Amino acid sequence: GAAGRRGRDTLERHPMALFTNHEDAFRKRRQGMVEQHLRARGLRDERVLAVMLDIPRERFVPKPLQQDAYEDRALGIDEGQTISQPFMVAFMTELLDVRPDSRVLEIGTGSGYQTAVLARLAGHLHTIERFGSLSRHAGKTLADLGLQNVTFHIADGTLGLPDHGPFDRILVTAGAPRVPRALTDQLAYNG
Repeated sequence: GAAGRRGRDTLERHPMALFTNHEDAFRKRRQGMVEQHLRARGLRDERVLAVMLDIPRERFVPKPLQQDAYEDRALGIDEGQTISQPFMVAFMTELLDVRPDSRVLEIGTGSGYQTAVLARLAGHLHTIERFGSLSRHAGKTLADLGLQNVTFHIADGTLGLPDHGPFDRILVTAGAPRVPRALTDQLAYNG
């Protein structure tokens, strides 16, 4: 019909129109996420909120789940893992109190979403992931976003990175029965 022709005409004259509208839709959903799921629930660190508003979470989830990217829930990713819910990412990041000169260790890269949030706030970030495929995919996504202050490691996160410590902050986004002693040993004074 006429609406379909108008849409095709718009795309023929402006091939980026669909992409721009798609980007705008995700941006509006990110704004809603920040206001409804983060700020309304008591998160106050404006640096964290600004980063959450800026990082495109849809880039970190499988294509079939991109429309769900701004719901406040964990979503499945490869290797049977999940991307944490936005509130949890923001809450943990706010508690971590990352500074621009902080050296941070993240255990459990996963999709790389939390990694991207931390990278925007930290001086340098080391991130460990046990699944090589997840680490490589996260590395590519962060590179595509221009985040270059991250060193990726494929290893057992319970061991940390003793040759790279001490770290000002350590964030564990992976499950463990208790905090590994190796990690507390790699935490800087007042870290």
